[in-house]
Amino acid sequence: MEIVIFTKESKLADLISANRNLILVLPRFGIELGFGDKSVEDVCQMYGVDVQMFLMICKVYTFNDYLPTTEQIREAKFDDLLKYLEASHKYYKESRIPHIARHLDHLAAAMPEKDGKLLRRFYKEYEAEVDNHFMYEESTVFPYIQELTTGSRSSSFTIETFEENHSNIEDKLSDLKNIIIKYLPAGILPEERISILFDLFRLAEDLDKHTLIENKILAPYVELLEAGMQ
Repeated sequence: MEIVIFTKESKLADLISANRNLILVLPRFGIELGFGDKSVEDVCQMYGVDVQMFLMICKVYTFNDYLPTTEQIREAKFDDLLKYLEASHKYYKESRIPHIARHLDHLAAAMPEKDGKLLRRFYKEYEAEVDNHFMYEESTVFPYIQELTTGSRSSSFTIETFEENHSNIEDKLSDLKNIIIKYLPAGILPEERISILFDLFRLAEDLDKHTLIENKILAPYVELLEAGMQ
């Protein structure tokens, strides 16, 4: 990966050239392509995005060992993080997962009935697991955080409870990849099969970054809020 300094003065186009996966980050902040040679700070100002939060998320996506400092977390605007996470959920549920489902259906229909049923069942189970995971965050975790930001706390829920129950939604996805690679009959739509695998690997990588954002940014922020209320 090209070495680029991730600062607010950096050109946003340079950050994307250094890590093409940041293209997935932009629309979750409402940022559109076509920003020319503008700096990260200028683009964030154009779209009303907190530059500190934007850079933290870009760094989590880019550097495996990146860990924001307590001061950086304290200074960032966390309304933008919740909006980002909700936009990510919407992208997974309404775009990426249905896109893969359509291709898997096409592949399953070309296979012996037993294999096709196995493929569809695994993906349906995965979809349900993802829906439950996101629903828990949207109905329990996010409202709890919003309540804390107002200085009140009406439940015994803590972010530690979230971390203990933060299910890994990638395990079943790994099983699905293995089924397609190892166990489905050979010679059936080989090009589409490879295309689906690339989609599954990209989804798994993106979900891994999503989890890291929650673990490295969201959870520490909520711990600060909780500590301030003791």
